[in-house]
Amino acid sequence: MIDQPVLRVLQGEAVWPPPVWLMRQAGRYLPEYRKLRATAGNFIALCTTPAMATEVTLQPIRRFGMDAAILFSDILIPPWALGQKLRYAEGEGPLMERIETIADLDKLNLARLKPGTESVMETVSRVRAELPDATTLIGFAGSPFTVACYMLDGKGGKFDRTLGLVYSDPALVAAVIETMTTATIDYLSWQIEAGADCVMLFDSWAGLLPPDLFRAHVIRPTIRIVDAIKHRHPGVHVIGFPRLAGLMALPYIAETGISAFGMDVATDAAALARLMPRKIALQGNLDPLLLRAGGLSLDYAVERIANELAGSPHIFNLGHGIVPETPPEHVGMLIERLRALEPVPPSRALEDSRIAANSGS
Repeated sequence: MIDQPVLRVLQGEAVWPPPVWLMRQAGRYLPEYRKLRATAGNFIALCTTPAMATEVTLQPIRRFGMDAAILFSDILIPPWALGQKLRYAEGEGPLMERIETIADLDKLNLARLKPGTESVMETVSRVRAELPDATTLIGFAGSPFTVACYMLDGKGGKFDRTLGLVYSDPALVAAVIETMTTATIDYLSWQIEAGADCVMLFDSWAGLLPPDLFRAHVIRPTIRIVDAIKHRHPGVHVIGFPRLAGLMALPYIAETGISAFGMDVATDAAALARLMPRKIALQGNLDPLLLRAGGLSLDYAVERIANELAGSPHIFNLGHGIVPETPPEHVGMLIERLRALEPVPPSRALEDSRIAANSGS
């Protein structure tokens, strides 16, 4: 059996030092990425050309030796494959022909998803073939609510239109989320069949919703997706990342069936570990801005986060994606510092976390 530290953690094992990968580890902060991006023509072409997407996925593995690679793609590839117009404008991010009515949604065709994402599956297969055996390949998708925000607003931002529609036209919002839930189940399943070792759901805008709507639009679709993945692919683990969930992290963990919870920057890792309604792995949660800053503060934070969760299943990561201005050398220093940590007895780690919680630090 292949020893993959990330999969061991997802199975509930405490590994020391904790395995590490970083959200957006393949991207604009790397000069080799920028060089390749300049030849791609546009961002969609970069994501859907297997040779280029494979190269981008592998770049941080070659440079830093991460314990996991995450597929290089974009959360909006599924609605684009279904037929929603999408382009990426420099300095503006994604721009979509937004869904105004149910009639617009009906124009999207789930039958287009498989042919529209075949290039992504080829990338997954190529990456898995080139990765070291011990390196986990993570497939991913945007969670239905977060993807729906872009589909309904037509662009990134505060998503004022979507947040208004959850009250003024809840049937439209529910229909978009239903479509994307169905699409996401297939999309992740095909990635697993192509070679992904586990998958992750990114719900970057989950924190915009009040608790009742969080249950309806975040927890319930996630339950359906995780249940379907477990049914189709027994033993494959799902990581959930509902950013800025706050206290709703507890029912999310209790109810969705995920194997690991991705912590954002605002999460108190030690407190969450004590309060969790069931024992699962935690992933995170270094501040990306601290990674950009580097120095002794970065060293201290790496040690603190790792020690707080010593003795528990933990994947070291960021609380959100790497920012483009991050010096690659800082990523190297993070990896070096983490892997040089001396083991901390779990009893001492637990006591340290209690002291930190009681002191308000």
